[in-house]
Amino acid sequence: MAAGLSAPAEGRFGPSYFETSYADYDRQNPPRKLAFYRTLAEQALVGIARPRVLDLGCAFGKFLSVLDPAWQLHGIDVSEHAVRRARVALPRARLAVGSAAAIPFGSTFDLITAFDVLEHVPALDAVRDGLRARLGPEGRLLFVVPVYSGITGPLVRLLDRDATHVHRRGHRFWMEWAGAAFDIVGWWGIYRYLLPGGHYWHRPTLRLRRASPAIAVWARRR
Repeated sequence: MAAGLSAPAEGRFGPSYFETSYADYDRQNPPRKLAFYRTLAEQALVGIARPRVLDLGCAFGKFLSVLDPAWQLHGIDVSEHAVRRARVALPRARLAVGSAAAIPFGSTFDLITAFDVLEHVPALDAVRDGLRARLGPEGRLLFVVPVYSGITGPLVRLLDRDATHVHRRGHRFWMEWAGAAFDIVGWWGIYRYLLPGGHYWHRPTLRLRRASPAIAVWARRR
């Protein structure tokens, strides 16, 4: 969830963090949502037979678990608690405690993903440049962030109770941030909310993306 943070931040992302901020973690990551993320990853990796993938802020390994088992899967999270759980659930992946500023794996990757992670990261420009350096030629970056602009912006701010979100930015900020080091291939809006009764509403859109409370961005290393 917060792989861009430094190791001392582990105390903020232990069991109590997930129990309070993400008590409905499984419901917030239903099959439909994970299938959308997988589709984006597959589109980004067309033509690569056995890609190397790194998931930043892998948490309990939900996203990695739905990817092709033939892929070379890696995940990091600043939370030791999360990594321990992920290792039990996903023994076939290489998982480690680490941050985007200190990725513990030595090789480059074809795809780096960061789902609801970058809003936690203080030194965004340094992390962006570091991620670019860890991608191979034409490597891909795929990230999802909440956004606080457009007609849904005030509502997103009102509902956001996560004190570890250090960036409450709009669509334009994230496009410019990524565009400084990557070529933007595509981006989608995402409408999402955990409804009463435990149903998680997750609907990607192109048409209404500028008014969405979250965005998914696919970029290629320049």
